[in-house]
Amino acid sequence: MKTVSLSVINDLVTDNRVHKVCQTLQQMGFSPVLIGRQLRHSQPVSRTYQTHRMKLLFRKGPLFYLEYNLRLFFLLRKLAPDIFVANDLDSLPANFLVSRLKHKPLVYDSHEYFTEVPELIGRPRVQNIWLWLEKKMVPKVNAAYTVCGSIADIYRQQYGVDFKVVRNLPEKSLATPPEFKLPNLNNRKVILYQGALNMGRGLEAAIRAMQFIDGAVLVLAGNGDIAEPLKQLAEKQGVANQVIFTGRLALEQLAGLTRLADLGLSIEEDLGLNYRFALPNKLFDYIQAGVPVLVSDLPEMRNVVEEYQVGAIAKNHYPEQLAESIRMALFDMGKRAVWKQNLPKAAAELCWEHESGVIREIYSRFA
Repeated sequence: MKTVSLSVINDLVTDNRVHKVCQTLQQMGFSPVLIGRQLRHSQPVSRTYQTHRMKLLFRKGPLFYLEYNLRLFFLLRKLAPDIFVANDLDSLPANFLVSRLKHKPLVYDSHEYFTEVPELIGRPRVQNIWLWLEKKMVPKVNAAYTVCGSIADIYRQQYGVDFKVVRNLPEKSLATPPEFKLPNLNNRKVILYQGALNMGRGLEAAIRAMQFIDGAVLVLAGNGDIAEPLKQLAEKQGVANQVIFTGRLALEQLAGLTRLADLGLSIEEDLGLNYRFALPNKLFDYIQAGVPVLVSDLPEMRNVVEEYQVGAIAKNHYPEQLAESIRMALFDMGKRAVWKQNLPKAAAELCWEHESGVIREIYSRFA
């Protein structure tokens, strides 16, 4: 049985994409080893495949990426898998070097347009370092895939590599998730955002919009760099009683919460090409749970919403106009009836059971 190492730089608990890839690889007869980080407040992880979590001294900056890749380099040399998989550019250097030393195939899964993330926009020196690494390594990988057609097209043109598209679709919702209780709802509608609380996700605008919305609460399920500033903003705007911060949730808890929602938000801002071509997994999680969506007017998300007619498109992030879009999506019963009718068909098509065929095609070359 061939072993496959899959490296990510984040906590394994909340990364559902690599979990689904690992499960698919298991079904194909491979033995996956998933490598990630052990954070200070990481929850235990229990999987049907092997996992390894590294505790790092540094948490951000150049020393963090250096330490991670050095530790990963020596771990991969010790594991000596048959196939190396790097998830995103920040895990590629160690995988690239060890795969070359061991003369084993290297697969690259790009979860986003890494060199165009908002954290690198306006930092040309740092951005150019990552671009240099990308140009050196990506053209030499043995197989590659990414999250949407727009990003795949860019990489194909830049590097001449046949990037496949593997969208981050959820598995079909067969099992009923555990019940999730939200305190003090008082019959108010639930507006849900799930994911990282980071810049560029439209979260500040959503909080500001709540002062113009009655009969609803905004639930932010996740954690991130701007969690505390968002809490302070809610207090400043006088909407702290309308905004609920759940913190990071396990996948099962999040599934239970999503089923409570009346509207799912995916309102990323157009901060560079990475967000412009965003196709977040939360959009598909909402659809799979039968929840209508409100998305930004960005091409990949707009295409999904328009094709399946499962929600609305917010034209901008001005608080009053965003509030108007949210109110319409929550309280226009005619539109909601159409969306609710279309959601089951969309959920049946936009699922991992269909998308995993691309994974099987890619990795069957190395079986």
